Amino acid sequence: MTGLIVLAVDDEAPALDELAFLLNRDDAVDQVLTASDATSALRELADHRVDGVFLDISMPGLSGMELAAVLAKYADPPPVVFVTAHDDRAVEAFGVGAVDYLLKPLRDDQLTRAVERISAHERPRPDETVGDDDEVIPVESGGVTSLVRRDAISWVEAVGDYARLHTDTGSHLVRVTLSTLESRWQTAGFARVHRSYLVNLPMVVGLRSAGASTMVRVKANGASQAVELPVSRRQVRELKDRLVRDPMRTIRGGGPASSGS
Repeated sequence: MTGLIVLAVDDEAPALDELAFLLNRDDAVDQVLTASDATSALRELADHRVDGVFLDISMPGLSGMELAAVLAKYADPPPVVFVTAHDDRAVEAFGVGAVDYLLKPLRDDQLTRAVERISAHERPRPDETVGDDDEVIPVESGGVTSLVRRDAISWVEAVGDYARLHTDTGSHLVRVTLSTLESRWQTAGFARVHRSYLVNLPMVVGLRSAGASTMVRVKANGASQAVELPVSRRQVRELKDRLVRDPMRTIRGGGPASSGS
């Protein structure tokens, strides 16, 4: 059986180092990722599928409780264990779905019990969750973390190792590759049309030929005019097939996609 991958989050470096050290000593743990604040934790979670999160409560920016509430909204939320010096927040912690509540200083038997609870916690397989309509993506801007619903995204643009999510309310840069989103969201109605673009098929309003090129027209940012994105030559046939047969092809606020201009 493969060991657990866990994320330890604490804004105090000595406490984070100690927690990571103790977790690494546990035979059931294969890898320990670390983060010093909620934003860093969300980035780690965007890059890795973790089996559990060990989380401090008092942190700058989003507190541990607030971060746990964000994680609880994930389509596939990781189990959370609070590690804290506060002995009066347990009711609140379990209210946001925590599987355990450990008080500092940590004891080995406490940590072992928490790791066992994470091991026993059943999570849906990734291929059972990618089609859920309620998946949300945490985005950070100006120190504020917001949640963007996947079904509100019109298209996604590759920006190096990042991706820019385009929605009716604007665009959001997140630390995840376009290839990762393509793999995760293919069964949720998204299609790769170009090396730089992933489109939400229900947001497609048409295709347009431009000489030897093909453009896909996508509803975007509440604008009256659709945005046009290039379709790579090898993706044209597959895109046309999916627009006809894809089960997610109910156009929001419009009829079937057309191939005219």
